[in-house]
Order: sequence, then structure tokens, then C-alpha cells
Amino acid sequence: MQLRAADEPKASEWDQKEMSFTEHLRELRKRLIIAIGTVLGLGVLLFWPSQYVIPLLTNAYFHGVQLHAFGPADVIMVEFKFSIYAAIVIGLPVLLYQLWMFVVPAFHPRTRRVVYAYVAPSFVLAIAGIAISHFLVLPRVVGTLLGVTNHVATPTFGIESTLNFILLVFLVFALIFQLPVVMLALARIGIINTAFLKRSRRYFLFGFFVFGAIAAPDGNPLTMAMIALPMYALYEASLLIIAMLEKSWRAQAAAY
Repeated sequence: MQLRAADEPKASEWDQKEMSFTEHLRELRKRLIIAIGTVLGLGVLLFWPSQYVIPLLTNAYFHGVQLHAFGPADVIMVEFKFSIYAAIVIGLPVLLYQLWMFVVPAFHPRTRRVVYAYVAPSFVLAIAGIAISHFLVLPRVVGTLLGVTNHVATPTFGIESTLNFILLVFLVFALIFQLPVVMLALARIGIINTAFLKRSRRYFLFGFFVFGAIAAPDGNPLTMAMIALPMYALYEASLLIIAMLEKSWRAQAAAY
């Protein structure tokens, strides 16, 4: 049985209990413990399979290049880093949820419940970002870097620095693809709207290219564009979704 708008709690009936500074610290500690525990727990689970996944990753981009361990603990550290990076990506829905629940405790309960609609796609978006970096960005970047290296030296890279490079690109694109989740959440709580996003389109586009120039490891303009253009596409897609949802949000707000 659905509740009518009149039967649901009015805005004035919220439980907006004010929290002291100490209580805020306790809440922050609670959210951090859950977030860190999630990453560490997933990291432990991923540590054993990392020894099989890492050779697949390095061979996919550095096929034919001999990788070296320069210390007795290098491989262990590589497996540990891989496990943590992968745990952050897989645990993104939980991490975003904990961040949301700490930042917006004073919003209407109905607004808080919509977090599930925003957090759930975060994992899918992270995988999409990793796929873009796997199929489009990394092969071109690594090919360019190897071409430069082959002109002056024989490529024999360290396993730790090589995997750090791969995982960093993966993580950057997984985070970049969270842009729609962030934009929708900010629009839902009224910080941004379609009018602001349309006015600011050129500034965001410029910012995406600046970020692409900074993040492109090979300094290639094409690599910069391959980073910036997906971000701009996500921006435009988010703008369209926000424009479609704003009317229903205003209607819901009027009902309260």
C-alpha cells in the first residue's frame, strides 16, 4: 500500500537532531572504519588471485618486455598494491555511500533514500572507465612510451613501477567515470542545476582538457583528448538526465 504525499512526513516533521562536534567526530570515525574495513577486507580476498592477474595485466600492455624485481619484497608489494587498488574500485559503492551518509544527515529522509539510485551505478561506471583505459588509452600510451624508449635504451622495466603505472591509469579512469554520480547527487540536493551547467559548459570543457593535459602520461595531444572527451561526454549525459529529472524533483518538493 502506497502512502499518499499527505500521509508522508512533512518537512517540518523531520528528526533533525543537531549533533555536537564530538558526535560529528564519532560519526566520521564510524564511516571511516566501515570504509577502511571494506577496502582491507576486499584487499585480503584479492591478495591470493593477484599473483595470477598481474602477469596477465603486464603481458597485455608490455608483451615481450622483460620485467624485473629489484628487491626480495618487490613482488609482495606489487601484489599488495594491486589488491588495494582493486579493492577501492570494487568497494566504490560502499565508499560513496559512507561519504554520502556523512555529508547529508540533515536532508529530508526521502532525499536520503535516493542515494541507492546514485550509488548502485557507481560500480558499473567504474568498470566502464577501466574498460576505456584498457581498450583505448593504455595501448596507445604504452606504445608511445615504448617507441620513445626503444630509440635510446633497451626496455627492461621494474615490475613495481610498471604495475603502479597500469593501476594508476585504471584508478584515474574509474574515478573519472564517477562524474555522473557526483553531478546527479549535487543536483538532487540543489547545489547545481541545468541552468548552471549550461552556463558553465565551456568552463568545464576547458577544465577537462587541462586535466587531460596533466593526466596524460606521454604528453601526447591525442591521449589528452582521449581523457578529456569521455569526461565531457559524461558531463553532457548527466546534464540531459538532470534536465529530465528536475521537473519530478520540483513536484516532490512541492508535495512537502
